[in-house]
Amino acid sequence: MRYTLGELAQMIGGELVGSPDIVITGISGIKEAKEGDITFLANSKYARLMKTTLASAIITSKDVVNSHKPLIKTDNPSLAFAKVVNIFSPYRPEYIEGIHPTVVFGRQCKLGSNLAIGPYVIMENDVEIGDNTKIYGGCYIGHKVTIGKDCLIYPNVVIRDKVEIGNRVIIHSGAVIGSDGFGFAMVKGIQEKIPQIGIVVIEDDVEIGANVTIDRARFDKTLIGKGTKIDNLVQIAHNVVIGENCVIVAQAGISGSTTLGKGVVLAGQAGVVGHITIGEGAIVAAQAGVTKSIPPHTKVSGYPAKPHNIAKRVNAYLQRLPELYEKLNKRIEALEKKLEELEGRIN
Repeated sequence: MRYTLGELAQMIGGELVGSPDIVITGISGIKEAKEGDITFLANSKYARLMKTTLASAIITSKDVVNSHKPLIKTDNPSLAFAKVVNIFSPYRPEYIEGIHPTVVFGRQCKLGSNLAIGPYVIMENDVEIGDNTKIYGGCYIGHKVTIGKDCLIYPNVVIRDKVEIGNRVIIHSGAVIGSDGFGFAMVKGIQEKIPQIGIVVIEDDVEIGANVTIDRARFDKTLIGKGTKIDNLVQIAHNVVIGENCVIVAQAGISGSTTLGKGVVLAGQAGVVGHITIGEGAIVAAQAGVTKSIPPHTKVSGYPAKPHNIAKRVNAYLQRLPELYEKLNKRIEALEKKLEELEGRIN
């Protein structure tokens, strides 16, 4: 497959800097690229690689000025490169078709048209599934679950009773939606289980990664807002409310009854205590421990999490502690020596 650089720039709506006649025959990462490939640069801290890459052209952001390589400048290099990848190597997944004879249906299930349900799926009573939804083998769908249209549920997903799932939702293997919230009360030295009688609501266009766990509410609902994307191995506790278009990265944990506003980003291994609010557009850096509410459009990091510019200063001071400790020791030794001399004179 061959395209000229001019053709690719037109296809992705980019601004071409360089000859439109350069022939592109492949795609690759900026380090691995060879002559004839097109690559991309989305992060300015890797700009030095533009000088060493063998790629014939680079997709970049519009703020890149100097380059000895032909460029296609775009507003979003990652998205533009993804389009080019699809041009050279279109992704056409092979989905299951039809309803396998081993599927177990409960009573009064309501099934939409053009469904695909794999082997050994179990559906309890009163399940509703919308048109064009695909459910791979080994899944369990509990009583009174509703699943919307055009959803994709990969193998071995568990969806417990009364969970409500919107349209175009993707759930990856091993996810458990609607398990009991973690609620116990100590009574006479024994942990007594507190009933968890709420539900989970997953709104439209949500994607849930592999082995994610989302607990049902103690009362009312645990809510995942429209368009939110959840990475693998995330724990979301009971009564958590996540706003629209949030990003929750791998191994993050959100404690019960916490609310995330629209567009919040929780980076990898971030931990959030319960009963707080993280404001709209806030960013929580990787491995941060959030112990109190965060205002909107604030970036925090560290433990306990604090505004990122302060956390960086604190970390810088911590890194210098050994050096400062040695200097302090030397000054103390010098002062002690002078003190001894002064005491000797006085005596």
